[in-house]
Amino acid sequence: MKRISFVLVAVLLMLVSADAFGGTFIVKNGKPVGRILAADTKAEQDAAVLLQDFVTKLTGAEARILPLDSKPKAGDVVICGQLDGSGLTEDAFRVESSDGRTVIVSGGGNGSSYAVVSILEKYFGVRYYAADALYYDMKSTLCLPDGLSFSETPTFRYRQTQSYSLAADPLYKVWFRLEEPSDVFAGNLWVHTFNHILPASVYGKEHPEWYSYINGEHRPGRASQWCLTNPEVFEAACEKIDSIFKANPGMNMMSVSQNDGNNTYCQCPECMKVIEREGAVSGLYVEFLNKLAARFPDKEFSTLAYLFTMNPPKHVKPLPNVNIMLCDIDCDREVPLTDNASGQYFMKALDGWSKISDNIFVWDYGINFDNMVAPFPNFHIVQPNMQIFRDHHVTMHFSQIASTLGTDFSEMRSYLAAKLMWDVDADIDSLMTTFLDGYYGPAGKYLYQYEKMLEGALLASGQRLWIYDSPVSHKDGMLNAACRKQYNILFDKAEAAVADQPEYLKRVQMERLPLQYSELEIARAEGCKDPAAISEALDLFEERTAMFGIPTLNERSNTPGDYCRLYRERYLPGERTNKALGAKVEYVVEPTAERYRKVGETGLTDGIYGGSSFVESWVGWEGCDGEFIVDLGKDTEISYIGADFLHQLGQWILLPLSVTCWTSADGAEYTLFGKTPVAEDDSPQVKFEKIGCKSDAPVTARYVKIAIEGTKMCPSWHYGVGQPCWFFIDEVEVY
Repeated sequence: MKRISFVLVAVLLMLVSADAFGGTFIVKNGKPVGRILAADTKAEQDAAVLLQDFVTKLTGAEARILPLDSKPKAGDVVICGQLDGSGLTEDAFRVESSDGRTVIVSGGGNGSSYAVVSILEKYFGVRYYAADALYYDMKSTLCLPDGLSFSETPTFRYRQTQSYSLAADPLYKVWFRLEEPSDVFAGNLWVHTFNHILPASVYGKEHPEWYSYINGEHRPGRASQWCLTNPEVFEAACEKIDSIFKANPGMNMMSVSQNDGNNTYCQCPECMKVIEREGAVSGLYVEFLNKLAARFPDKEFSTLAYLFTMNPPKHVKPLPNVNIMLCDIDCDREVPLTDNASGQYFMKALDGWSKISDNIFVWDYGINFDNMVAPFPNFHIVQPNMQIFRDHHVTMHFSQIASTLGTDFSEMRSYLAAKLMWDVDADIDSLMTTFLDGYYGPAGKYLYQYEKMLEGALLASGQRLWIYDSPVSHKDGMLNAACRKQYNILFDKAEAAVADQPEYLKRVQMERLPLQYSELEIARAEGCKDPAAISEALDLFEERTAMFGIPTLNERSNTPGDYCRLYRERYLPGERTNKALGAKVEYVVEPTAERYRKVGETGLTDGIYGGSSFVESWVGWEGCDGEFIVDLGKDTEISYIGADFLHQLGQWILLPLSVTCWTSADGAEYTLFGKTPVAEDDSPQVKFEKIGCKSDAPVTARYVKIAIEGTKMCPSWHYGVGQPCWFFIDEVEVY
């Protein structure tokens, strides 16, 4: 990249007399005055085009782009690029105006474009909130004042977030100073890369010993890890990694990291020696990455500290070109990381890593994977957590947030995350009110009250907020009936405030969806006591989600349309009466864990069907079969016996292998009613499957016995390969 010196900048600023203009008049009275002089590097030319485009948008005039060595004149904006001795880091910039000219100096990267964005925001009044919300006022004059001098340096050298606006509008990425993995990581290999580098489908059959040894055997599979002490694995990985770097010239970073899943690391004798010596599984991974870093000293390698590798090793230290991507996936979100047990466990790991590495990447979660269209009031912890990261040598940051269209404050969540990753000490309350007033217009003040009321109710409830949450978990806390009434009053006021402004009204109605969804979920869990009112609310939710094009309700791509259809079939009263309703259940094989045994006292026959989160209504068994007897209370004519099962691969909840049913008149002698095998299902969507046995000729009996043959162990294609899996039931059905 070409560089010029501070001497040249000084010359440029002195070439025009101080009395020519009282500032940098780029456009004056509708006429172009200044030009844009830009270095011939791509980054500086991109910045020049960005400025030129907005000059035209704002004034209708066109500012010409000329080479940097053009004869300067008053009104010019000079985009120099990098300067020797500037002291600026990558993406940082300095802006100075003097003698009718403005000079932009960059620390490299996209610093010049980010300087243009700051000028547009601070001095030309451009407001940009999301893909559909870019605002500016037409002007006849654009002028930057003489004496202007400011600089900005990002808190984190790499800043990644999620927003549907990234795909919808190319301006969004540069405006909010964001990067994407494909910008930095060779071959777009940035996380969970083991199976991309040495796919088990290619090498597993011939080399099973390359993959994790778990529970007595090597288990190659798309979610299996590598045997990191096997020298063949290292050489094969090096060969593939070298080819990827060569195919991506100019890119010097790659993630070499464990596949998704927990406790799936190799437990062969050699790997266990390293783990025991280091006191942490991460020691095995850091040793392997250090060998890679030594083999490729001019490259940088990122690896995960996630789930089983979260805690740092006792002895080995990552080399400077080994980047540690630390994930706080198991932390609750109702308070900052320093203030609850789960956060403090993570803090211990962060403290440990920060003592042995200055090259840390934090993957932070601000998302409810299971119920993305539900309130998730964690805004009060975003800034303190980011400040913690900054203070612990974190230089790269990914904020994984629920930023799909229709999710809880999606646009504001993305806006705030990006602003704080750039400047972690910014005034977040000011940022929030600026966004709410700009994006929702006169309704913004009511949505501010709503969000603050949610935060207060969450903290007062003492309830955890976590990334697999259910609105039902908060039905006695922040989503209790009294709170929901107040929230709805605020939304009514918000809608009334923008009733004659369709753009704002649509946004307010979309932001109301999480509250509407929560009310539907809570009504379901309480047994749908007012079917007519619930049906009306469901119709409105279906209408609005379709009108706004809301794509999904959770991480597993379950659509609002499917949800509404299933709600009517599953939760609203039907014509048939389940003869097991209220029946007594006796467990032959009890549910796993006390929490499920407690739910299981009534949960299989209470008439309440569970939702997509396993945390309410569901009764679960892990790594075993299940069996129980249902006493119907009297002789009953039976044609069908079965149960309702949950399929949710992300939580290691798989369908069983089979369901077998028996009937009995006296509870002592049982007759086989039927057996139903169940096909393996590896689809990622959350599903509810009714599995049972039918009889063409009705049978009369008082007792039914149901035996479930569990899958027991996660198969090779699953995230938990070789580990115990669950099956969950929420209701026994007898017809």
